[in-house]
This record gives sequence, C-alpha cells and structure tokens, in this order.
Amino acid sequence: MTSYRILTLNIHKGFSISNRKFTLDMIRENLRESQANVVFLQEVVGENLRHREKIAEWPDSNQMEYLADSVWDHFAYGKNAIYQHGHHGNAILSEIPFVESCNINISCLSFSQRGVLHGRTQQGVHLLCVHLGLFERERRLQIERLLDYVDSHIPPQEPLILAGDFNDWRKTSHSRLLQALKIREVHDEVRGGLAKTYPAYFPLLAMDRIYQRGFEVLDSRILDGKAWRRMSDHRGLMTELVLA
Repeated sequence: MTSYRILTLNIHKGFSISNRKFTLDMIRENLRESQANVVFLQEVVGENLRHREKIAEWPDSNQMEYLADSVWDHFAYGKNAIYQHGHHGNAILSEIPFVESCNINISCLSFSQRGVLHGRTQQGVHLLCVHLGLFERERRLQIERLLDYVDSHIPPQEPLILAGDFNDWRKTSHSRLLQALKIREVHDEVRGGLAKTYPAYFPLLAMDRIYQRGFEVLDSRILDGKAWRRMSDHRGLMTELVLA
C-alpha cells in the first residue's frame, strides 16, 4: 500500500466539550465513516475504574481496542498519564501492519505526563503520535526531546508522519519542527495555512497538525459536520498522502 489516508483527533477521553456527554460510540462511528487507514489519537483512556463503575456505556475493553475493533487490525498504545484509578495516553490504529512500536517519555513537569508513540510500518514508514504540553517552555523542551529521538532513531531519508495535538497556538514549535526535521505540514502545504481545530464548536486555534516527509500530499481538510463539533473539544484533521 502506497496510499495513506491519515486522521488525527484528540478524543478528550471519550467526552464532549466540558465533559457533558460520553461520546465514545459517536467517535467510533465517525472514525469508521472517515475510511482512514491510519488514525492518530490523543487522550485515549487505557483504564478508568471510576468511569467503569458509573458510566453504563463504558466499554468492556480499553478505549483503543473498542475503537479499533474489526476495522483497524493493528494498533499501539502509549501510556502517559498514570493516576490512582487509571491511565491515558496516545494511540495509533492502522490497517497497515506494524513492524514495531514503542512509547517515548518526553515529560518535563511532574504534573504533566507526555509521550510520543512511535510505530514503524512494513513499508518502513515511521508514525509518530504526539500530545504536547500546555506551557510554552514545556513544549520547547518536549520538542527538543522529540528531535533528539528522531535524530538518533530515524534515518533522515526514511518517510515519516508526525501527527497529533501540539497545543502550539503561537506556532513556535511549528517553525522549529520544519527547520530541524525538513518536514512539511500538510494543511499548510495544500491550503496555505495551519488548520484551526480548537475549540470544536467554533475553531479559532491551530492545535492539531499532520507533518510529513517522503510523501506527496493530495488533500487536507478539517472534519466538519454536527457530530465532529459535538463529540470532542477538538475537530478531526484528515489528509491523503501517497508514498513518493
């Protein structure tokens, strides 16, 4: 397979904005309707004992397996935030088999656990799912840790997709990534600007991104419609890529 249909979404732990409604079923339905063959997810709950007791619709398995079930046969989860009653992190769902996957800790603050989930496909494409911190200095340090990891583990000639929630509304991390990794952001490339994806009901900030190298970008779009405005605090972002 040389065509990659990529979707990234911060699922907000399966809740709508302000945690008013549990929306995991809606998220699963809309992810499937997108026909993405690789999905990058942030704030995916691996376990939450409190929600399991209180929410009737809470899945028997973890959220990653529930979302992937029967559609994406290959998936990986990176546990980042760990608390007494559970944990959450990043996930990648894929129709394309993984050769390997690992989770890299890029946390800089004791109260903000962050990671980069790295998967490599059979075609040698590196998939990096990221969720950066809320503070400017924190993000700068996390970006440097990410760059150090890529420099030491991913050869510069190999294709790469870096996607997720960058929390980078001032675009300082954006410039650093472009320069250091020689990558391009897909929405910026085809639409002339970064996608505004937050908050979901009235997007003003460019938080979610998909970067690539080694691909031709065919399209990029913000996922619209009533469901995409209601099921999380972020909009989804999708792109179509062809391996060069």
